[in-house]
Amino acid sequence: MPKIDIYTKFGCGYCSRAKALLTQKGAEFEEFDVTLGGENRAKMLERAPDARTVPQIFIGDTHVGGSDELAALENAGRLDALLAG
Repeated sequence: MPKIDIYTKFGCGYCSRAKALLTQKGAEFEEFDVTLGGENRAKMLERAPDARTVPQIFIGDTHVGGSDELAALENAGRLDALLAG
């Protein structure tokens, strides 16, 4: 399974939804809190320069985007293959 990074903020419902879907899939992920900005936010913007919302999800080298994009991959039947690498 490829490395999964998810950038989140405290109290973000979309972040919770994305994490729940990944957990349901049995995927392990590393979470980076960008609530107060700082180094984690800078790294997120380095990886996804146009990102202004959270979550921002990366599966391996693929920038998935946010919760809606993750759900769209699942609904299209493409998330499992991406998670398998």
